[in-house]
Amino acid sequence: MNKHGDTRRRLILSMGALAALTACGGQPGTASVIDRQITVGTGLTLHVRDWTSGKGGNNDVIVLLAGLGANAHAFDSLAPALAHRHRVLAITRRGYGQSSKPAPIDANTYAPATLVADLLAVLDTLKIQRILLAGHSIAGNEVTLFAGSHPQRVRGVVYLDTTYDYSHDIVWTGEAIPDNPIMDAPEPQAADLASLDASISYAKRIHKQWWPAMEAYWRDTLDILPGGSVRPNTPLAVAAAMSEGARTLSPDYRAVRAPALVIVAQPSTLVDMMPWITHQTDPRDLADARAWLRIYPQMHGPDCQRIAAALPGSTLLTINNASHGDFFIEYEMAVVNAIEAMRWEK
Repeated sequence: MNKHGDTRRRLILSMGALAALTACGGQPGTASVIDRQITVGTGLTLHVRDWTSGKGGNNDVIVLLAGLGANAHAFDSLAPALAHRHRVLAITRRGYGQSSKPAPIDANTYAPATLVADLLAVLDTLKIQRILLAGHSIAGNEVTLFAGSHPQRVRGVVYLDTTYDYSHDIVWTGEAIPDNPIMDAPEPQAADLASLDASISYAKRIHKQWWPAMEAYWRDTLDILPGGSVRPNTPLAVAAAMSEGARTLSPDYRAVRAPALVIVAQPSTLVDMMPWITHQTDPRDLADARAWLRIYPQMHGPDCQRIAAALPGSTLLTINNASHGDFFIEYEMAVVNAIEAMRWEK
């Protein structure tokens, strides 16, 4: 999520500041949650976290899909907040966390159409007919494709800082984008994988803030080896196939008929965008980082204007001073209130 190449393709829009918002998320809620393993194919299961609600049953369900590399635990704060009024499912897509990692590892096995079929299988197994579908980052592909392919199953869609089209780079003709690895999160070194605590310390260095939900998500990305060291439980080949598959889809927004809410995280400072930058960073690297921070919002707006035009009548909300990876935790109540204010289909 931190690669500047991916950031260029991220959904972006600026509609004005939300300076009055306070950071009120991050604490796990009290709603009851059940961890399920749902069979979606022969020998293939997905990890689903299922928050029940006294008000929301099978007729009022929100499904949350995590971004690339993440898992259902990423929503351990947002989901309970939504579960005050709805049943909420957070799903870990194939290849990640506690979900199966099937072979062959190629773009077809991990293509958006395959992920959409997995989602449909989950809903059918749980006997859920219609949903409000929300996806973070690259999960916007799954949101668009599912809503267009199965309109009768969707009451509304929520794009959580996604992008218009992952199959093409955003066209930018302004000042040159620096080609500097400082804009990418530093890779973990051997010492960062020596133990679970060391890995968590590394994760804290590359994220803007650290929340209980993020720690739960991070733990679920790791295998602990016999000697106490850790390694990612998603093979690099799976991550590459998932990324490749995502870039094979040019989304058809014309097929999306349900009401749409687009929520955009707009970084305002280096901490929002590159929290690994410190006062000890080389001045030349710092200048490049600041240039990218300056350029990014200018790329952001036009890309999201395309999504707004493609989804007539959609509601757009921009949250400034926000990080792509955790804005729905830091500004949890802003996200919840925006969802609750929408007029979704019955």
